Parts: sequence; structure tokens; C-alpha cells
Amino acid sequence: MKRLLWLLVMGAAVLLARAEEAKEKPTRPIPAIERVLIISIDGLRPDRLLLANTPVIHGMIKNGAFTMWAQTTAVSITLPSHTSMLTGVVPRKHGIEWNEDLPLLHPIYPKVPTVFELAHKWNYTTALISGKSKFHTLAKPGTITYMWIPEGRDIEDDAPVADEAVKIIKEHKPELTFVHFPANDKRGHKYGWGSAEQMVAIEQADACVGRVLAALDEAGVREHTLIILSADHGGAGLTHGPEDPRSRNIPWIANGPTIKKGFDLTQSIELMVRTEDTCATACYVLGLGQFPYFDGKPVLYAFDNPPKP
Repeated sequence: MKRLLWLLVMGAAVLLARAEEAKEKPTRPIPAIERVLIISIDGLRPDRLLLANTPVIHGMIKNGAFTMWAQTTAVSITLPSHTSMLTGVVPRKHGIEWNEDLPLLHPIYPKVPTVFELAHKWNYTTALISGKSKFHTLAKPGTITYMWIPEGRDIEDDAPVADEAVKIIKEHKPELTFVHFPANDKRGHKYGWGSAEQMVAIEQADACVGRVLAALDEAGVREHTLIILSADHGGAGLTHGPEDPRSRNIPWIANGPTIKKGFDLTQSIELMVRTEDTCATACYVLGLGQFPYFDGKPVLYAFDNPPKP
């Protein structure tokens, strides 16, 4: 009898797994957008970006919708702010209010699903490539299809991150990809925000962004990809932190199908783009839905005639 029950349970599990595999993807409100790429340049302050020699990112601004007045979380530090970017909620809701590697005294994963988890439930393939080991906190098992995060250490240079991102995009063409470049933040903490050394890091990040976009072209998916480029915080002196406008202001740039060209989002006096809106916008275009607990909203103003969520 026990063996029969075990067989029935195992059979049901197999059927459920097959049903999950066969699940159709949701209806996307903008059919031309099939994929989302989110790029975060750690610690990128908007005024420094505009002064840097960044032809790739400036090209994204020219050909996309943008604001240099987007707002990150009030705490303005890496892990809480990136978690808000990828969950659509403020830190007190997702619970990641610390900034270390896998602490034992705090929850390891956010209290709410990441955009990876929401996408994975609908059988979208997902990828997370980051230069800081603390991003394991955002890689809940079973939610990331392709992942590269350094173990127990951070990467000082953006090139290895770009190498892995290019490889994953060209080989696997994930439908939701997040790429995090750490070097700008590292240079800011060592030499200062706005220092010559940090400006070099911004320009090197721009070249790495160019490589990632070229990988989309080579994979034949760029024309169907929404690209969002942003940051987790800015900074001043050798640091960044709560309620400092030099830390809270971040760039937010969108490129892709039906995105307005050369469009400054501050033309709307009502709209203030926030980092939580990145998750909400990705969920919107992938048809994942908008959830009552979200603090973020899709940035519909960036699109030409978008259907309402």
C-alpha cells in the first residue's frame, strides 16, 4: 500500500512538472517586445555620466526615453537598492536592508518574489550576471536559468562581467537578463565620486555596455528587446548613503521597440521615475502582471501608445 501511494505521489509530481513545462507564456501587451535586458552600472551618478565620453550610452539616450532625475531607495546602498530594482518594492517590504555577503542573522532571500522568480513561473529563461558576490541574495534557487556571480569576492573590473554576459546572451538568448557592472562603485569608494579614476571607469563601463548590446545584435534578438540602463545609487566623497541627493539621483534610460526616441521623461511634471519602476516595467512588457504589493509602476510614458496594464 505504501509503495502504491509513493508511486501515485511520484506520478502526480511528474505530471505537474510536465504541466509546468507546457505552460504557455502570458500575452504580452506589446508583442514586438519579447525580451528584457536590465543593465545596472553600480554607483553611476547622472551628472558624471553626462560629462563622460560614453558614446554607447549617449546613443541610447539619443534613441530612447530617459531621465537623469530618477530616484533610488532612501538608503541608497547597493544590495537594498538593487533588490528594490528587481522586486518592485521598497526595502522595508523586501527585507534586504543589509549590504553584506549572505549574512547568517538576516533572511538570505527577499520576502517578495524577484522579477526572475515571476518570469520563471511563466517559463521565461532568466539570467543574472554580476560582479559582486552579495548578489547571490537575488539568486533564489530555481529562479535563475543562467548565472555568473563571483564566489566570496568582488570583481574590480567590468570586463569579466561583460565577457560572461556576452557569452550567455550569444549562446542562450535568455528572455530576461540582468547585468551588473561594479567597477564605477569600486573606483568611487577608492578615489572619490567624480574623480578622474572614476571617470575612466564610467568610460570603460560604456565600452562594456557596447559589447553587451553587440551580443544582442549577434544573437539576432536586439530588435525585440527592451533595454533598461540604470544604477543603484550615486555618491559623493568616498561614499554614498541615506537621503543625500547626490546618492539618490540615478539615470534611467530605456531603448527598444515602441520606445520614444530622444524623449526626456521630465516632460511630464507628474512622473518621477523610481528604481522600483524598473521591475514593474519589465513585468508589464513580459505580461507578468502588476501586483497590489508593488511600489513601482510601469513607465508607460516612455512608450508610444502603450496598452494599459
